[in-house]
Amino acid sequence: MADKEATVYIVDVGASMGEHRNGRDQSDLDFAMTYVWDKITSTACIFTIHVALERKTAMLGVIGLRTDGKDALNEMSTFSFTRRKALQTNSKVKKASITSPYFKKSAAISAIIIAIQMIIKHCKKLKWKRKIVLVTDGRGALEDDPDSVSEITKKITEDAMELVIIGVDFDDAEYGFKEEDKDPQKVNDGNSGPDFVANNVLQAKNEQTFKTLVDQCDGVFGTLQQAVEELGIPRSKTTRPVPSYKGPLSLGDANEYDSAVCIDVERYPRTAIRRPLAASQYVQRLDPIDSNTQSTATVLPDGDIDMPDAAANDLTNVKSSRTYQVLDEEAPGGKRDVSRDDLAKGYEYGRTAVHINETDENVTKLETQAALEIIGFIPWANYERYMSMTVSNCIIAQKTNSKAIMALSSVVHALFELESYAIARLVPKSDKSPVILLLAPSIEVDYQCLLDVQIPFAEDVRSYKFPPLDRVVTISGKVIKEHRNLPSDSLTSAMSDYVDRMDLSAFGKDDEGNPSEYMPMTDTFSPVLHRIDQAVRWRAVNPTEPIPPPYEILTRYSQPPKDLVAQSKRKLEKLMAAANVKKVPPKVQGRRRNRNEVKPLSGLDVEALLGSDKKKTNISAQNAIPEFRQMVNTTDSIDGIREAAQQLSTVIEARITDSFGDIAYARALEEIGVMREELIELEEPDVYNSFAKALKEKLLAEKLGGNRKDFWWEFRKSKLGLIDQRTLETSTVTEDEARAFWSLKQF
Repeated sequence: MADKEATVYIVDVGASMGEHRNGRDQSDLDFAMTYVWDKITSTACIFTIHVALERKTAMLGVIGLRTDGKDALNEMSTFSFTRRKALQTNSKVKKASITSPYFKKSAAISAIIIAIQMIIKHCKKLKWKRKIVLVTDGRGALEDDPDSVSEITKKITEDAMELVIIGVDFDDAEYGFKEEDKDPQKVNDGNSGPDFVANNVLQAKNEQTFKTLVDQCDGVFGTLQQAVEELGIPRSKTTRPVPSYKGPLSLGDANEYDSAVCIDVERYPRTAIRRPLAASQYVQRLDPIDSNTQSTATVLPDGDIDMPDAAANDLTNVKSSRTYQVLDEEAPGGKRDVSRDDLAKGYEYGRTAVHINETDENVTKLETQAALEIIGFIPWANYERYMSMTVSNCIIAQKTNSKAIMALSSVVHALFELESYAIARLVPKSDKSPVILLLAPSIEVDYQCLLDVQIPFAEDVRSYKFPPLDRVVTISGKVIKEHRNLPSDSLTSAMSDYVDRMDLSAFGKDDEGNPSEYMPMTDTFSPVLHRIDQAVRWRAVNPTEPIPPPYEILTRYSQPPKDLVAQSKRKLEKLMAAANVKKVPPKVQGRRRNRNEVKPLSGLDVEALLGSDKKKTNISAQNAIPEFRQMVNTTDSIDGIREAAQQLSTVIEARITDSFGDIAYARALEEIGVMREELIELEEPDVYNSFAKALKEKLLAEKLGGNRKDFWWEFRKSKLGLIDQRTLETSTVTEDEARAFWSLKQF
């Protein structure tokens, strides 16, 4: 469960933000918006496009600073805490004029006051994480009011708000950035019209004012260069854990024995698998909602409009529908739809559905009570790590129970000193199925707990025996140490040397230049997970622009270090020589009918000895596939191949026509697949393509026993379409024609 968050972004869009500085090819505003939109889309677009956290507790507001009031924003325009408005502000901020030669004094201090008021009005006295982010270049004169600054500091501290000020080209000694010779700024005093007063120290003075304010509020002050650079580092998702079990941890039966131990504990998840965003739940709306169409909205007291369902204007949920069918000879297609209420529950046993009624199911249902019971102990050495089935959880004592804390600490220390694990039976809720847990002690500086993972029941363990990898045992029991399937001593030694030379454990360098681990766990991230997240956030703000390349940190470890590869080259060559590695020549597809048949060493004609005919002339429905293969293998002309394909196509069409429902569909599809495979090897794509086109026409014209469109969908699902030029170069069918083959528009 995520904490509630309220964030207000103050964006400076003054005229000075339109300039290009320090060799950047984008204006200061565009450079600043790189940071702002990345932060906004991390929260706002999440619930706007409904594809990630779906967090309704992450609210944000935007304040425009130093605007000209012509196109989009006033001197200080605000956008309150509504779901979609933060992203709608994108176009307004981009359209804001930044070329006007007139601008008032910067109202940054007043903007912070407005942001505080917005957060207080929305969050009231409730528990929220409150944050204010100011992005500016510091080139506008600030209000000279020390009292307001002190009041801001006092209010931010009282309400536990976090103040973050990010400056364009601000000096930051810790990051290592300092802009030499601050540009002379021309500031309008509000009365002199186009006459400006030069002020060489304005930006440096503003930086110091902002830094003093942040230090008093215990906030964050930094330069925009560092903030943008750190955007490529994936952010970890932090959630508030929800207990999966609250109750006693018992050792022994407290109802029968006075010596039994009961400790009040709570169980929380320690780790969880984070999966990439899935696009299967949402789809682009095909019928966009007209702007004139009325929609439900709430008018707030201050004139704002809250549209909680505004995000649904672009996307819609994918609705799934299930239908149930039973065999019925009288129904079209041999199947009849039935409702779910007419069905009975059953369980799959092999390939058979076994019915069980509600009465019998209640007899087999195990009645359980919520409990966590220790049922045994095992030494550390006797546990195999492959027995762990789930991610880990953390069991701690009840937070306000000092007696339970002391008791659980005793259990943890006892397990640690005896080097043992505890085996426990867990029922998280009443009438839930029990699971077996392995409890391991964990002693940290700040806390002590038990870590648990689920392990299988004895009935769930299946033991399999595999042949050893270091020797070959014959049927008679003889052990062979040297065999073609076993590595030789030279190969083993060469592989060991190569692995040692490719060691990454000490190839990296720490801050002091000493050897360290090359790929620490804290610097490795899932490319799939964070690349999709990056693409979603980018597309939310830039609907038409191409998606940028992945962050460097995601691809940093996709290839081995070049220096290490160069150092290991000689070892790799020795390994290849010891393993006798040879390049596999490309597969050459030739016409099998022209190849020389392999003859036995004896020179005898096996076919003649067995009394079988050398050539097959007819294909029967009972043994179609072997006879088809025999016929194409023995023919020496294209006419023979076409004749074999024609006979098999006749068998396939008859099988479809006579099929009762879809009983014979699997066999027909198998025969089509064999025909396609053999004709590809024979480089005769036209023969199969002609058959496929004819089959499609007959199916859709209902010439194969009525409505057989269900077979067409099975045929398409099996990917047995036309043989195109990508599959076989000699084909005359292009990839576009092969894709168009699946279309039914012309029918």
